[in-house]
Amino acid sequence: MNTTAAIWLEAARPKTLWAAISPVILGIAIAASYDVLHIPSALLALTGAILIQIGTNFHNDVADFEKGADREDRLGPRRLVAAGLISRRAMRLATVAVFMLAIASGVYLMIRGGLPIVIIGFSSILFGLAYTGGRYSLAYLGIADLFVLAFFGPIAVAGTFYVQALYWPSTAWLAGLSPGLLCVCILLVNNIRDVEQDIESGKKTLIVRFGRSFGEALYLVFVIVGCVLPVFLWEARLAPVWVLLSILALPLCLQSWKRLRSIPVEDGAKLNPVLGETARNLLIHSLLFSLGWIIGW
Repeated sequence: MNTTAAIWLEAARPKTLWAAISPVILGIAIAASYDVLHIPSALLALTGAILIQIGTNFHNDVADFEKGADREDRLGPRRLVAAGLISRRAMRLATVAVFMLAIASGVYLMIRGGLPIVIIGFSSILFGLAYTGGRYSLAYLGIADLFVLAFFGPIAVAGTFYVQALYWPSTAWLAGLSPGLLCVCILLVNNIRDVEQDIESGKKTLIVRFGRSFGEALYLVFVIVGCVLPVFLWEARLAPVWVLLSILALPLCLQSWKRLRSIPVEDGAKLNPVLGETARNLLIHSLLFSLGWIIGW
């Protein structure tokens, strides 16, 4: 139903929000295990992460349309500006409004955490704008994967820990690699699906540059490293044994990888369920990883 509320909810792309939520949950769980849990800061960090992701999704919707990346032959979920359901002006205003809300939700955190949180907060917004916006956008240059790894991984986890404890141990940075790597896998599936359209629109993703086989291999490496990393943290005595629960997500990740490989390039639209599975795997892994920290507390 194309009601106003439903249209804007679709534009927010709720399924992508797990990428923003998962590392924050992990950062909260690690803080709890260190006995530095600060609930107001944790909730505000979660709110800010969700708002920044929504603002980024709004901005991507209008920026990709203006760059000609969203056409009638789009294989992924529809974009609302391209579909004519939201005007460019309205989407731009919504983008600004959501990012302003994100800044407002982070005022207390910036006061509490000081310069490190100011830098993380504003650089996260700038990354969201630069993802598809501007002449040299990250996605079009093919370097967005690196920023996704950093901002949805170590920076998000360690930043969430920092606003509670006001310091950040190396453990939080290392643990953050797990959700970061799995978040990149979501982007890899997206770019494998859209490779033909990206070539035509001049979007030089890693898949455009190095091919689908490279993307599939990278997906496999990242899910294995992401899911097995807790083992190394435990062996190094940086995490409790219960974090090994997160390995239970590995079979699901490998199943999604096999499905990714089985779908031919001409059936790109069939990769949308794999995209959803990859986001699901990220959430399951992060919840199990977080549960392990809390049980070990």
